[in-house]
Amino acid sequence: MTQPSHDIVEYYERFAEEHRLAAGEGQLEFARTQEILIGLLPPPPARIIDVGGGAGVYSTWLAARGYEVHLVDASARLVDEARRRNAGAEKPIASFTVGDARDLHLSDSYADAVLVMGPLYHLIDEADRQRVLAEASRVLADGGLVAAAGISRFASALDGIRSKRAHDPAFVAMRDRDLADGVHMNPTKHPEYFTTAFFHKPDDLRRELEDAGFDAVTVVGVEGPGWLMPDFEARWKDPALRDDMIAVARALEAEPSMIGVSAHLIASGRKP
Repeated sequence: MTQPSHDIVEYYERFAEEHRLAAGEGQLEFARTQEILIGLLPPPPARIIDVGGGAGVYSTWLAARGYEVHLVDASARLVDEARRRNAGAEKPIASFTVGDARDLHLSDSYADAVLVMGPLYHLIDEADRQRVLAEASRVLADGGLVAAAGISRFASALDGIRSKRAHDPAFVAMRDRDLADGVHMNPTKHPEYFTTAFFHKPDDLRRELEDAGFDAVTVVGVEGPGWLMPDFEARWKDPALRDDMIAVARALEAEPSMIGVSAHLIASGRKP
């Protein structure tokens, strides 16, 4: 089995992923992902596997809502952070596992829903991504939900315009490859340039879930265009402007001509 590349492991050892959704445009991503998941998930106390759950931001939120949540992530540091954050919680995460999304040590038909909130964009080979989806299907009960996050093929190009990165030839080279084949490599190790990843076109993400055998597959954009605003923090602090960004993202989430403008995508489907 292919192991996570060294640069991905190293990135999450150095980068404070546990704080990302509490700052900047991550706040819009978090609010919209919560909204999307609420509309998809069965009611509590359904059993959810949060694969690629990191420090447990979504797992903690779901456990507090009454779900039985089992967190799996490849980063021992982030799993330890999730444990630390859940110590003493009134409704804690049910279990924590350092593991590989392609080989879940869970029994067949174990879960009502599986969240795949990172592995599909950290595996650059489609065969590996299909193994992740096959494992999600295996551990799902019949009729169970899979919700899988992707990064838009166009995210780095749009972020480059917003952040004025055209003067950096290294960024331009990364952006051009992202647009050409979706494979994102960051030889510079610049933390703002992310790490090894695969960036999906919305239709390709949909196809991957369909190829894995899921039914009723849909793909929606998470943030809409709001994440691109250079004065994002000021807008987010203004309740009316914050609500407007969320409302526009919601209105455009399924519009085919706009889905890829979001930095993040969520695909969902059902096990037959």
